[in-house]
Amino acid sequence: MTDAGLYNLADIKDAVIRNDGKRIIRLKDIAEINVSEKTEYTRINANGRQGLLVAILKQPNANLINLSKSVAEKEKELQKILPADVHLSLYYNQADFVRRAIKSVSDSIWLGLLLAIIVAIMFLRSFRASATILVTIPVTLLLTIIVLYSIGYTLNIMTFGALAAAIGLIIDDAVVVVEQIHRTHEEFPDRPSNQLVHQAVTYLFPSMVGSSLSTIVIFIPFMLLGGVAGAYFNVLTNTMIVTLVCSFFVTWIGLPVIYLWFSNVRPLFSKEKKKVKKVVKQRDWISFFIKNPAISILFLIFLAGSIIFILPRLETGFLPEMDEGAIVLDYLSPPGTSLDETDRILKEVEKIIVAIPEVETYSRRTGAQMGFFITEPNNGDYLIHLKNDRSRSTDEVIDEIRKRIEASQPALQIDFGQVIGDMLGDLMASVQPIEIKIFGNDQNKLNEMATQVAAEIEKIDGVADVFDGVTIAGPTVDIVPDQKKLAQFNISPLSFQFQLKTVMEGNIIGTIPENEQLTGIRMIYPNSTKNSLSMIKEQKIFLPDGKLKPLASLASFNLQNGVAEINRENLKSVSIVSARLNNRDLGSVMKDIQKTISEKFFMPQGYHIEYGGAYADQQKSFNQLLLILALSSLLVFALILFLFRDIKAACAILFIAVFGVGGSLLALFITNTPLNVGSYTGLIMIVGIIGENAIFTFQQYMTNMATGTVDESLVYAISTRLRPKLMTALGAIIALLPLAAGIGVGAQMNQPLAIAVIGGFVVALPLLLIVFPTLLRIIYRRKN
Repeated sequence: MTDAGLYNLADIKDAVIRNDGKRIIRLKDIAEINVSEKTEYTRINANGRQGLLVAILKQPNANLINLSKSVAEKEKELQKILPADVHLSLYYNQADFVRRAIKSVSDSIWLGLLLAIIVAIMFLRSFRASATILVTIPVTLLLTIIVLYSIGYTLNIMTFGALAAAIGLIIDDAVVVVEQIHRTHEEFPDRPSNQLVHQAVTYLFPSMVGSSLSTIVIFIPFMLLGGVAGAYFNVLTNTMIVTLVCSFFVTWIGLPVIYLWFSNVRPLFSKEKKKVKKVVKQRDWISFFIKNPAISILFLIFLAGSIIFILPRLETGFLPEMDEGAIVLDYLSPPGTSLDETDRILKEVEKIIVAIPEVETYSRRTGAQMGFFITEPNNGDYLIHLKNDRSRSTDEVIDEIRKRIEASQPALQIDFGQVIGDMLGDLMASVQPIEIKIFGNDQNKLNEMATQVAAEIEKIDGVADVFDGVTIAGPTVDIVPDQKKLAQFNISPLSFQFQLKTVMEGNIIGTIPENEQLTGIRMIYPNSTKNSLSMIKEQKIFLPDGKLKPLASLASFNLQNGVAEINRENLKSVSIVSARLNNRDLGSVMKDIQKTISEKFFMPQGYHIEYGGAYADQQKSFNQLLLILALSSLLVFALILFLFRDIKAACAILFIAVFGVGGSLLALFITNTPLNVGSYTGLIMIVGIIGENAIFTFQQYMTNMATGTVDESLVYAISTRLRPKLMTALGAIIALLPLAAGIGVGAQMNQPLAIAVIGGFVVALPLLLIVFPTLLRIIYRRKN
């Protein structure tokens, strides 16, 4: 067996090309042979220094925090074995953002809980009652976390946000039961505590079941929510369902035990306290309001008018936005720009980036991007990590960087985003929130129209990073062989193409094994990377008989400035104009865009416009959420009808519950908070919350009707439920205030939901204390 393989550079140089018995011609006699790097199509640097970027992605079931720690340990191990001049550095760690976000939301939970306990103490003025609430709520949260862990959920921004948003509902359950026990104790001070607790819990149990179910059933239709919004908020709603179920069982089983335990330790805190019987004080103002229904009607008209006035003017968005502290800057230099020239332009951009005081580190990829797609050498992105202790928001920093780059590098097309937002955009149809799709038959006409549309929408306030969608792949040189000439000289098209490729960029003609891998052997003409069009025309092509022929005599040359990429969607030609938002909401910007396009552009026959991006996802999600709101309301109605078997009462409760949405809309409008998937969820929650509170009131009313008139029963029912309603409303509002303030990293994700729920709670008080008894008096007035 003969081994004729080539294994190193010397073997290649000594390879015999010809041996005619007189002389030996080796490869090194007719060619220059050396080792060189492959042609560079990408360039990576970090903080201005060339390097390599390694992106580490976690598995879906992996713990990001633990993974981050493991990577940090592995980094230390690798640093010990790497050469001294090789340095590893961490440029972006999403675990840091997650840690800060979870800490921020958990701080909001505990601060809100503390404030809610203070409210309970002020109302009840009882150590036992306040201490019971103080213990019950953490027990509920602990049980919820255990259940979430058992079903495979992790503690993340959404689950923590759900716990924070559900604090108000947990407090509601605990306060209602504790207040009932406490009031029963006030009315019957001589009875033993275990008897009082049993009496209070037995009386409330049907209402507890109904109220818990009324807040649970509103989340069931959320399973209909699809797309990214569904995946995003199904975690939140499922967590809330688990929290509410745990809250019910802790309140029903655990709270009485905790109250009795504190009853046993009572002598340690007070001695010989005289037992005084307290009765519910009748509130005269209740009688005044129910006998003057005009006041309730005016309030309902005010809410209805507010809804009609606010809805067209309310800012709208899609998913709640977060200040991540990390910027993704995509860039595109003019078509045909070489890698070296793009790198030169970007070095000027980096001078701008490092001059921003909020910037901590940055990394840059040229010829590569975050997404998994082909990227040309004139395209790439920056990942800019901002300092944690900065005074300006990420959006404000983006504005400054955008203005400076546009002023100094007008040829560079730029597009800004944030890391998680970009990742979510990759899961949707588009990264950009604004997308205008122009469909038609002629791609050139479409590109022309797209350029005109982009020029017009760029003038609209709140629109930034406009891109007309016309991507030029060029300039190019088309070399068209003359088939007759090739046939005349007996040159096959395959041979012509092989020789031409050897002239331009070389051909891989073999490989040699090296360090368990194969290294390619490329054959290429001298100075081929520095070819001009005139030099290419003068290159020689070998004929089969060994003679040479100029390339220009065998082919024609066409120089094109560039060819636009062809885009198709659903088998139709399309040009897509995209843009981002800048300090303005999605809904109002899209209204202005639609108005501008309808006024200034006439679509020829066969051409039409569709709107995609986040706006299309928003419209789809809003339609689904509207259906969910209707289904949730019907489920609450069916539940109340099943509990009381009274269609009039069910209609009255549903009526005031739906009007509670007006309070949420008012809160969103006053705070300039957009109506998005998060705040829409808050609107739906309010329906269940008001229904829950109304159940307790109606049960009290039905109990009193056995011995009194309608008016007396209503006055007594509202007077009895006044303290727990004020406690639950104020406790929930105060508990949600830290979340509504949006303080801290990641808090913005749940801020719209908290604001919507707070607004609903504020309006729920007059609805439950004034409007609801007025409706009941009108419905049941004949029973007087």
